Amino acid sequence: MEYVYAALLLHETDEEINEDNLTDVLDATGVDVEESRVKALVAALEDVEIEEAVEQAAAVPAGGAGGGAAAAGGAEAEEAEEEEAAEEEAEEEAEADEGDDEDDGGDGEGLGELFG
Repeated sequence: MEYVYAALLLHETDEEINEDNLTDVLDATGVDVEESRVKALVAALEDVEIEEAVEQAAAVPAGGAGGGAAAAGGAEAEEAEEEEAAEEEAEEEAEADEGDDEDDGGDGEGLGELFG
């Protein structure tokens, strides 16, 4: 999850989301950076319009029992929705990419493994 947070931070500060910048943010926070996870996230976010994804996520009511993030209130709910939107977009991109690379042998690695 910290990888997605780092990407959102880079986006918020109008920095390019690339491997070097993402690694720098993660290093600064003390995360033990895995190069493969960084590469996978950067590739998954390559064609994603993050602002659009965040807006779409904000338009969808928060799901789950008891209202979930909506019960958290204002800024906290918005932040949770932004994170969820970025994760969903990254997962969708990874699934689309996985369909093209089925010769990888099904080793269980994918974007889902990034957040495991």
